[in-house]
Amino acid sequence: MAGGSPRREFYVATPEEIRSGQTSDIYFSRTLDVLKKAGKHRTKVLMETTVQSLPNGWPWAVLCGLEEVVNLLRGKAVDLWALPEGTLFTAKTPRGVPVPTLTIEGPYAEFAVYETPVLGLLCEASGIATKAARVRAAAGDRRVISFGIRRMHPALAPLIERCVYLGGLDAVTTPLGASMLGKEPVGTMPHALTIVMGGPREAFRALQKHLEKRVPRIAFVDTYYDEKTESIIAAEEIDDLEGVRLDTPASRRGNFASIVRYLAGGTPAADLPGPDAIRDYVLEQLHGRPA
Repeated sequence: MAGGSPRREFYVATPEEIRSGQTSDIYFSRTLDVLKKAGKHRTKVLMETTVQSLPNGWPWAVLCGLEEVVNLLRGKAVDLWALPEGTLFTAKTPRGVPVPTLTIEGPYAEFAVYETPVLGLLCEASGIATKAARVRAAAGDRRVISFGIRRMHPALAPLIERCVYLGGLDAVTTPLGASMLGKEPVGTMPHALTIVMGGPREAFRALQKHLEKRVPRIAFVDTYYDEKTESIIAAEEIDDLEGVRLDTPASRRGNFASIVRYLAGGTPAADLPGPDAIRDYVLEQLHGRPA
């Protein structure tokens, strides 16, 4: 106990706490109490979720998080209508009317305390999926792997990886997130392998010898030397090298964009090929839209 409050191993809410309203703003519970005493808590209402604007003037966003909302409201005496998960939507109609992405209709007492989690489930997931879709549009048909969980709370890893996959990215890196998607996690090595092994040549040699054969050999090539030098070492030590990964440590003041253009033979990002349909629904809508 600390300050009269129970300590937790990880500071995340359980499904039971979410369903019981413990993660909702308290004013919803207090409002419901007032309505019950006034005999108005079963009043039939209609709730709409909309956005007033999108960041940086973006023309579209991807709706995501709907499945969790349905699971939250399952068993409640409400009707729910929504755009299909993965729909690209605009903030407002050409006449300036906010576009409803989801509506809930029923007695207010059935879902009053769920407004906070409903909005959180939709906003968090839609934001991640939208950014992933913008990356997908910018990358064209290049393969894109998400490493987006590295600086996020680990409890959110499955959510993040589901959303980036729905947004159009090709692969994720954690066993949990990948298993939820029915995929294999991807990734080969960190800087630590090179450091512990004593250098890039030793690390790449160990990778070639000991890494599972089914895992593609992608070498991390900028731990101690520049990208060109370590890429050559990787090619010398790894027989079936499939590619290299660049990280460009800030300690060497690397210019990542310049390095990529150099290694790619000078091809600027603007000349990359157009988008390729990878996620059937999202990318069918995404085709031809600006990032």
